[in-house]
Amino acid sequence: MANFEGHTVLIAGASTGLGAGFARLLGAAGACVVLGARRLDRVTALASEIAAAGGHAVAVPLDVTDEESVIAAYDAAEARFGTVDCILANAGIGTGGRATDVPIDGLRSVLDTNLLGSYLVAREGARRMIAAGSQERGDGRIVMIGSITAEQNGTGDAMYAATKAGLAHLTRQLAREWVRQGINVNCLQPGWIPTEINADWFASPRGQSDIAALHRRRLLEPSALDDMLLYLLSDRSRQVTGSTFTIDDGQSL
Repeated sequence: MANFEGHTVLIAGASTGLGAGFARLLGAAGACVVLGARRLDRVTALASEIAAAGGHAVAVPLDVTDEESVIAAYDAAEARFGTVDCILANAGIGTGGRATDVPIDGLRSVLDTNLLGSYLVAREGARRMIAAGSQERGDGRIVMIGSITAEQNGTGDAMYAATKAGLAHLTRQLAREWVRQGINVNCLQPGWIPTEINADWFASPRGQSDIAALHRRRLLEPSALDDMLLYLLSDRSRQVTGSTFTIDDGQSL
């Protein structure tokens, strides 16, 4: 496991699913972990769990769609651990249904959380990294959590897929803009993983049919992302930026 002692990682969307798993992983690797989510009770419990295991963690309220909330989260992170040098833009939601049926409020919520929210989290973090001297050190790391739906056509998740496609391109845009400021921006695109957001679907007859149609007839294990995530946040990836990495057990082949 990579050693992240001396690094501070802010995770947006850390209350459950992939975000919570990433928090445990990075806490065990020695990072100071800042857990951001709207459900403060969940990230508070998770921070206590990481601390009890010998790690360093703090929970902060974070609504990624609200710029003031994003700024306040970074303020709290700096007050506790100093400048955040690694960021995981992981907050995301979905609104199922055919494109002709999804209400406008649902569409705006997905767009604001998945795309605008990731933009705001990355932008505020980059501002602070640059002010703290990332250009000289070259230690800024931002990882966007995308999805293979960015490259697939399906029914029932058009806005979700569109935001994830936008996230992959936003990665390249921000990587280009900050390439001389010592900040690397990359996108990690996982395949279908069982999480709170999709558990009911995959347990349904239709969901079971979808799993059976996958080439290996199985969902991706969350731990399959760990090695690539650690690499992209580590010093070893100093020459990797503007890239998208798909890890999906062959689901999109």
